[in-house]
Amino acid sequence: MGRWSGAGPLGRRFPFDNNAAEREVRMVKFRQKISGGMRTLTGAEHFCHLRSYLATATKNGINLLDALVQLASGRPWVPTVN
Repeated sequence: MGRWSGAGPLGRRFPFDNNAAEREVRMVKFRQKISGGMRTLTGAEHFCHLRSYLATATKNGINLLDALVQLASGRPWVPTVN
């Protein structure tokens, strides 16, 4: 059957499983395992914001280096709403 199953509402395709969600959480769990967790709540929030930004950029086909350069220069990439 592959990674994608049939069409959902409005003809959109949807993943057959929840592996995408599990992949998003994997780095946070890996970091907890290696370093024992985050030192502060603020540090954890910054880490999660950055991971979310990069995951969204990746899903929209944006080069990660370009997205980070734009973010550092004060003009972050923002996805378009369809």
